[in-house]
Formats: sequence, structure tokens, C-alpha cells
Amino acid sequence: MTVAPLTVTHAHGDRITVTAAGTDILAYVYRPDPDAYESPKPYAHPLRTLAGNLVTGYRPNDHRWHKGVQMTASHLSEQNFWGGNSYIHGQGYQRIPERVGSMRHDGFDTVTATQDRADITENLTWVNHAGQDWARETRTLAVHSADTGEGAWTLEWSIDLTNVRGEPLRFGSPTTAGRTMAGYTGLQWRGPRDFTGGQVITPTGPSTDADTMGTPAADVPWIGFTAQHDDHDGHSTLIFDHAPENSGEAAIHPSHWFVRSTPIPTVAFSWAFFDEFELADGESFRYRYRVVVADGAWDTDRIAGYLKHHPW
Repeated sequence: MTVAPLTVTHAHGDRITVTAAGTDILAYVYRPDPDAYESPKPYAHPLRTLAGNLVTGYRPNDHRWHKGVQMTASHLSEQNFWGGNSYIHGQGYQRIPERVGSMRHDGFDTVTATQDRADITENLTWVNHAGQDWARETRTLAVHSADTGEGAWTLEWSIDLTNVRGEPLRFGSPTTAGRTMAGYTGLQWRGPRDFTGGQVITPTGPSTDADTMGTPAADVPWIGFTAQHDDHDGHSTLIFDHAPENSGEAAIHPSHWFVRSTPIPTVAFSWAFFDEFELADGESFRYRYRVVVADGAWDTDRIAGYLKHHPW
């Protein structure tokens, strides 16, 4: 093990940057972007490997509301906390600004760093388009396991969400609204343009978009995604991993995977792919995830070995 010491820089009112091995490996931006139609919310971008290779995209021309790694909810009681066009059954995607909500940064409880770990605890409020507070969220991010020998580091991301609307909240997706196999919602990663056409990997080996789309997290706990960069020789790999409790009895609803390598590179930990679920007023739910960012083209055996030696 060759631990890369971490440093944290907080530009107050703007972002928190984590640096390892001379590279800014993560920027967590909480200053809201100005376009209300993009559902302003905090996001993590850029993410880079320890070697400095970019592995997130920001405001691509096909979906301006895709921003690195971000927590989303595409269909929430007829509001859109994903951003952009809203899917309406029988009408397709429509530009409906009055459906687009936002997530307000309310403050940090914790921003701490040691040599091998950085922890962020943030309070947020989910606000509908009319300005009503619908949910309170406690979000935690942890950056750790930066190892130049392995060429990898880990981002853990958890959400603890409480309904404060005064009536139930209904969580869904375009698929629950009628669009086949488009169950995106929840924590979403958008890759850079050169990740288009990358290789999807599962615990059973190389896979495809079609074979992984909609698969249950209970059956496929992790997804790998590897791609070759445009501007220099080399590959990078990301591993998207569900915490064990996401598929256990404590989970409010079963999770499924939303995976595309084409026409755009994106993975989402979907919490309402095929069916809606309801969160009663005053009730809470929690999910926990991790994203491993690695240099090189990792295969199934290497990913499985890494996760075995870095358990939750």
C-alpha cells in the first residue's frame, strides 16, 4: 500500500477541493449554477484519477443539466429534481419549467481531513419550483483509500432524506411514467465525452448496456465502466458499488441500475426504476454508495479483488 496523503481546500461559498498525489481529484461545488431549468444543486466535478485523468462531464451539449456526480430525482410528486425536460406519458419529453425544482445548500456540519481521509457532512433542502420546502437532506461524502500503488481512490456518498412537505412524496422515474427502460433517478454519474462507447463490466464479466439496464442491485451489487481517453494514451475505470443495506430489509425500495455507454456515458443508482414508492410526511429513507476512481483498464477479476480487500 502506498497511501497518497490528502489535503482539503475550502473556498467558502463555492467549493471544497480534495487533492492527492499532486492532483485535485475531486471538487464538490455547492454554489448553485444560475440556470433554474437545470435544477440547481450541489455536485461533484471534476473528478480525476490519481494520474490526473478526467472522469466526469459537465454541462454536455446533449444534456446541460448533467453535472459530474449529483443526487437527483427525475420524478418526485410531479416535480423534476433531475433538471431539463420532463417526461409526460403520451407526450414524450416536454419543456415544463414549472416542474423543475432545486436543492438548496443550507450549510456544513463537518468538513474535516486527516492524512488518509476527508469527510463532508452537508445539510440541504429540496425546494419545489414554487419555493416550498419539500424535503430535508443530510448528505455525507468521504474521500479515502487514495493509493498510488493501486492507482485508485474512493468516494463514498450517502443520503438521509426526510419528508417535510406535509403530505406524502411519491418517487418515480420516466419508466414509472410510461417510458420503457428509462428508469433514471437517484445518484447519477455523467462521464466525459471520450467515455462514450466504454466497456461495461459486471461481477460475471464484460457486459452491455442492454444486459445491465434495469438489473437489480440485489443481483448485481456493482458495475464497472472503463474507457480510453482521447487526448493521451491510457484508460480509466470507475466502479459503482451499492452498500449492502441498500438491498436489505432496511431499504425503503429495491434499487436497480441505469447504465448507458451509448449514446452518452452515464450510470445511475436508481431507487425507483420500475415502480414508484411513497415517503410519508415526517418519514425518512437512507441509501449509501461508493464510486472507486482508478487509472487503467480494470477487468472483472481486478475489480472483484479490489472490492474484496476494501470491504464496506
